Formats: sequence, C-alpha cells, structure tokens
Amino acid sequence: MQYRLDKYGNKISVLGYGCMRFTQKAGKIDVPKAEREIMEAFEAGVNYYDTAFVYGGSEAALGEILERNGIRDQVSIATKLPHYLIKSKEVAEKLFQEELKRLRTDHVDYYLMHMLTDVKTWDRLKELGIDTWLQEKKESGAIRQVGFSYHGNSDMFCQLVDAYDWDFCQIQYNYYDEHSQAGRTGLNYAAAKQIPVIIMEPLRGGKLVNNLPDKAKKLFADFEVKRTPAEWAFRWLWNQPEVTCVLSGMNSLEMVRENVKNAASSYVGEFGENEEKLLKEVVQILNDKMKVGCTGCGYCMPCPKKVDIPGTFAAYNRCFVDGKFAAMSEYMMCTVLRKDATSASNCVECGLCEKHCPQHIEIRKELKNARKELEGPLYKIAKKVVPVVMKY
Repeated sequence: MQYRLDKYGNKISVLGYGCMRFTQKAGKIDVPKAEREIMEAFEAGVNYYDTAFVYGGSEAALGEILERNGIRDQVSIATKLPHYLIKSKEVAEKLFQEELKRLRTDHVDYYLMHMLTDVKTWDRLKELGIDTWLQEKKESGAIRQVGFSYHGNSDMFCQLVDAYDWDFCQIQYNYYDEHSQAGRTGLNYAAAKQIPVIIMEPLRGGKLVNNLPDKAKKLFADFEVKRTPAEWAFRWLWNQPEVTCVLSGMNSLEMVRENVKNAASSYVGEFGENEEKLLKEVVQILNDKMKVGCTGCGYCMPCPKKVDIPGTFAAYNRCFVDGKFAAMSEYMMCTVLRKDATSASNCVECGLCEKHCPQHIEIRKELKNARKELEGPLYKIAKKVVPVVMKY
C-alpha cells in the first residue's frame, strides 16, 4: 500500500474504505461478510475508513468489526455530522455521542460536516456555536481533524475552503466529472491551501464501469496497456499529487483485492498524453448522450438570480447518462439543500449568461428544458420546505 500525508504529516492510505455500501442481508448489514472484506483491506494496509451518521447501520457495523479485531487504534475513522439536523450545540453533542457509542470509540480521527452546501449554511452553523463546539472537541481530543464533504460547483467550494481553517475536505471527483462539481479547479484550490482532499465517487456510483457504452469498452480493450475500466478511473486519480485518498465502497473480496493491487502499483506521473487522450475520448462517447454541451467552465457565472447554471446542466445531462433518479439526487443537492435555492426556475431570462458562454449555448432555452425535466412535484415541495427547516 502507498500512503500520502494529511495536514499534520499523518499517513493516509491512498485507497480508503467507503463504508456506505456494505452488503445487506434481510434488510440489515451482513456484518460477517463486511468483516472479511474490511480485514482483507486492513491486512493490505488500508487505514482510512469512511462512514456517516445517516448510513443506516454502517457506523455500528464498523465499530463492532474494529473492536472485535482489536485494530481501532491502528486505523483512522472518518464520520460525519448531519448538519441539516442540527438546531443547537446540544443537538450536535447528542448526535456526536451517539456516533461514538456506535463506533465503540472515544474519538473520531476525521470529522466532516456532511454535505455542506454553501457559505450561508456554514454561517448558520457558526451562529449556533458549532465552530466553537468543534474547537472544544479538538482541544479535548474527541475530534482530531475537522473537514467537510461537498456537492456543488467549484466557485462555492472555493468560498467554503476559505470560510474556516479546515483540516481536510471531501469531494466527488472522477475523470468524467473533471470540470463539474468542485472539479479540478476545486481540487487544485484546496491543495494550494495545503488542505488534503479525499475523493468520493471515483466510479460515479459504478457508472464508469457498469454503464459504459460498448464503444468506450472497446477503446479500453484496444489500448496498449490493459486495464479494467475501474483501474483506469482509480489510476487517473492517483496520477494526481493533489489527491490524498480515494474512497471505494468495496463490498466483495474480489473488489478489495483488485483495488489494493492497483493502489500498490500506481504512481504520480504514470499517465502520459496517450492515456489522457484515451480518457477524453471515453468522456466524449459518454457526452454523446448529453443534451447540453456545457463544459462546466463557469464563464456564465455568477447569475444575478443565483441560478447554478453549470450544476443544473450537469444534472440535466445526467438524466440521459445515468438515469433520472441519479440526476434528481444531484440536482436536489446542488440547488435546494442550501440556504438560498439556486434552481433553474429562478431564471428571469435576462440573457447575461449567454453573452459570456464560449460554447454559445442557448442557456435560457436549455434552462427551461432542464426545469421541465428536473423540477417535478417532489422538487417543488422540497424547495418550499428546506428554507423553512434551515432557519431553525
């Protein structure tokens, strides 16, 4: 196993264990199976295990496995505070104590604000005293490092990076999402601030393996160096020194062994022009299914009505690449789960965005199309309810 350093010089395995996708059996986590897989990863050198309060049964399963095998102090646990449930410091304390109980530990090594959406949301948490609470936990040793996980555009991500003295962060990033969400811009910005970056969704929820068109599979098969689609995705990430750790939701011994093998043999600078060209061709094949040719460059921003134009188009395109459910989930996270909604329906058709778009996209027209596809009854209810909930 190879390791990279966190902000304080601690070693983190380049492959992290994402504990959200443990195998379920009769509606519950199959703990014996998860234990075999975790211990296989541990013996191979994986030392970073990521879970969350809202991953049903995950924290408890991880805590049980680590305790039974006597390895708690040999690994790092990352878990998350569901800030959207927090109304006071007292509530935060109650949830945190529940997490410690589930995890069978007296401290959390890496603690994240789960799915932090924007600076205004962080400001709300500070008004509740959560920043002071976090500092107290760090001083007591109950929390070792504080970070946040994020889904949204690169501009807001960079603002969040500057909003607090974070120890680390976590973003969705892969060769397909290189220029969407936080993207390479966000990755490089955080790294320049010496903030380690943990990567989630390296395979886009498995879509970069299971949903690849035959034409893309053939490109991989015909390349001079033989790699599986998953291996291509992971090695592209490990090729970048700004990436600290890549999470994988491993739920089979075969998956653990393949990922461990690749993590041990990858290195920065491994990819040259031919490899990068190949992946761009694969992305283009995937993009052929897209409705809007948005590159996520952000030249159309900021919108005076706060529409997240690149985020909206990314979710809209995802309808035709990954399916409606995945698209709706992404759109909800990027536009509603924040202090001020950034929905396509905010658009007043002023046209300022179109003057700056290098792709000459008819943005106003396409925002209408995206709105029809993504803003159904459930979305409209959420858009009304979330701002009310987030006031308290």
